[in-house]
Amino acid sequence: MTAHTGAQGVPAQWAALEQRQVPAWFHDAKLGIFVHWGLYSVPAWAPRVDHINAIIAKRGAHGLYRANPYSEWYLNSYRVPGSPSAKHHRDTYGDLNYYEFAKEFNTEAAQADLAGFARNMRAAGAEYVVLTSKHHDGFTLWPSEVAHPQGRALHAQRDLVGELGEAVRTEGMRMGLYYSGGYDWSVHDVVLRRLADALLAMPPQPAYERYATAHVRELIERYRPSVLWNDIGWPGGGDLSALFTAYYEAVPDGVVNDRWSESPTRRGPLNTLATRVGGRLIELLWPLVPRSLKKVGFPLPRHSDFATPEYQTFDEVRDDKWEQTRGIGHSFAHNRNEHAEDMIEIEDLIHGFVDVVSKNGNVLLGVGPAADGTIPEPQQRVLDGLGAWLRVNGEAIKSTRPWHVAEGRTDRGTALRLTQSRGAVNAIMLDRAPVAGQHVLEQFTTSTLPRKVEVLGCGEVPYRLVDGRLAVDLPERLPDSPAHTVRVTGSCP
Repeated sequence: MTAHTGAQGVPAQWAALEQRQVPAWFHDAKLGIFVHWGLYSVPAWAPRVDHINAIIAKRGAHGLYRANPYSEWYLNSYRVPGSPSAKHHRDTYGDLNYYEFAKEFNTEAAQADLAGFARNMRAAGAEYVVLTSKHHDGFTLWPSEVAHPQGRALHAQRDLVGELGEAVRTEGMRMGLYYSGGYDWSVHDVVLRRLADALLAMPPQPAYERYATAHVRELIERYRPSVLWNDIGWPGGGDLSALFTAYYEAVPDGVVNDRWSESPTRRGPLNTLATRVGGRLIELLWPLVPRSLKKVGFPLPRHSDFATPEYQTFDEVRDDKWEQTRGIGHSFAHNRNEHAEDMIEIEDLIHGFVDVVSKNGNVLLGVGPAADGTIPEPQQRVLDGLGAWLRVNGEAIKSTRPWHVAEGRTDRGTALRLTQSRGAVNAIMLDRAPVAGQHVLEQFTTSTLPRKVEVLGCGEVPYRLVDGRLAVDLPERLPDSPAHTVRVTGSCP
């Protein structure tokens, strides 16, 4: 599979990027952990609301910014007049400036057991970890030598990027780095309240493009991340193809995501007015917009290795590689206002994970540590459940590829998701307690019996052909599990 790249007639560096293949390790990995950790981990607060795409569908951008479920957006949220976050901040912290959280964050993060954190992610079944090296607030988790455009000192005292990267690699995982190129409120301090602000909040200053490019080059040279994960967009006016080329030269099997669309290099008064008028018009017509369009989305960049739909799924196998991003709860960062019931159920997570993998995707699962690096118990419970399931069923997930169809059913109506690897096809039954006895796998049409059929974690089971379809006998008692894998080895259809 080739990486996503733009149209014909591009310069030589872009044309060379078009020839890149997504590396096998990223296809094999399936599960990454998305670590949101920063100053926002100190207040760790957002309103208890629905997930982001549900809010966008009901209330549009204005409703989202007023009641944003993402606690990592705390700096923006508490400055939206009348918002729940504004009330919380006033009641809890008075007029405290957000960046004064740095003192407490540095104190707490100094105690973080990063080796233990990495072991925890490995136990959950992760193959890679992506850390927010700099989120929209502009605070970096590494001691950058790049001067801030306004001379501000906004970085962690501890090199959290370097130390966590070392711990992650020690556990046999790959380390990736998130960077917010599209927003930096420490440089361009815009409070997002309306739809148009999503565009106007992107820093237009040429100095910011140089700053962001120098930051990312520093991250590449110092830490060699296997994943370069940008957010929102990228400031225009520079040479993004040269940045990508430098990255791939430093990390030949690295991958970049799809949120690198370059912003306009000029923004005059008329352009700003047109953006605001257009945004307001869309808000007025929002009830008429098709629901399929009411979701988090980003303009396509000129080049990427994989797409990153947020809390989204697909009906069919995708030709191009993709990665679903989602939190365990409705926030990526820790939200102390969320309750256990706001976390995704383990069964729902596993069923969704299996669905994504069957359609050529990975899952980048958001984990929000507290300021001291510990994982709150409601999140930890979900990670433990995911890890326990993968220890039994990992063969049906890791290093697999999509089969010729992703979805199927048995003759008893049990939903299946299908993957293949090493001469076997995996039929994953999305049922905690499928009925004992014969199940005909409707999609397995063949005239030749396979060599072996087994239920992972249980052992081999009897099988036969029924009207040209494979039938398997499930035992009376299966292990308690959110989903069960029937692995068919040998002559697969």
